[in-house]
Amino acid sequence: MKRLITFFAVLFTLPVSAQHILGADISFLPELEARGMHFYDKGKEKDAIAILKDHGFNYIRLRIFNNPAEANGYSPVKGFCDLSHTLQMALRVKKAGMKFLLDFHYSDFWADPGKQYKPCAWEDLSVDQLDTVLYNYTFKVLEALKQQGTLPDMVQIGNEINHGLLWPDGNSRHPDTLARLLAAGVRAVKAVDSHIVIMMHLALGGQNAESRWWLDNMQARGLKFDVIGLSYYPQWHGSVEDLKNNMTDLVTRYQQDLCLVEYSECKREVNEVVAHLPGNKGLGTFIWEPLNTWEAVFDKEGRSNSLLEIYDGL
Repeated sequence: MKRLITFFAVLFTLPVSAQHILGADISFLPELEARGMHFYDKGKEKDAIAILKDHGFNYIRLRIFNNPAEANGYSPVKGFCDLSHTLQMALRVKKAGMKFLLDFHYSDFWADPGKQYKPCAWEDLSVDQLDTVLYNYTFKVLEALKQQGTLPDMVQIGNEINHGLLWPDGNSRHPDTLARLLAAGVRAVKAVDSHIVIMMHLALGGQNAESRWWLDNMQARGLKFDVIGLSYYPQWHGSVEDLKNNMTDLVTRYQQDLCLVEYSECKREVNEVVAHLPGNKGLGTFIWEPLNTWEAVFDKEGRSNSLLEIYDGL
């Protein structure tokens, strides 16, 4: 009996990085709550974060924009997903006993493969200046989180950056500059806390050749990071079999672990793929905005539905 108690004590004190990550990006939550939305599970109103935790989630992903309150920003005037809102959300996540991944967009607006616009304040900067300001901004955000005791456990240097970031300078057609800018972000993270896990996030769930091209180019330029993150949406990234083939190749070809950091559909299937990658190198998954988008696990009135119950078995 003593051995059994010791086993469970060790099991439940393992860091989440040693467990299978079951994560969710719920960056919309403050906006939904500002509109008056409440969340319910089994007929009982609860905090959305607590409901997710009840169903096995152990990690939250939060995006951050440089100045989303800009006129052409993500959230004009209101500034959702800025540093202030991120600090508030980080407190809630940590209070719930969960870990969190911080997703730097390095833009005032959405950054993805089709658009990687510089923040308005950075538009006229040279590459040397971009290197400096990216480092300083990353450091400032993380230092603010550190000061309130809510450092992220993992950080993304950019969002879906297979076509680069901070266009046109950091476009992937300029791999030397791209690697330099990403390295500035890495240095800033490590300067705040060397234990933070660093991810590079590509929107290439089923595209093996393009994944390898990007990773080979960054590896050749000495870029150091810990985790390869992928997005997977079937309409853009192929079948679940394509995802499996790509991820299986990447974990055998590169030293980094893999994480499926965005998905919505095929919930059981994609979690199954990641959980059974060779060498146990699949860290886990983050469903994208399950509170209110695509295959949401809540209805429009905030009531949990059968899709949330899938996670009880994962």
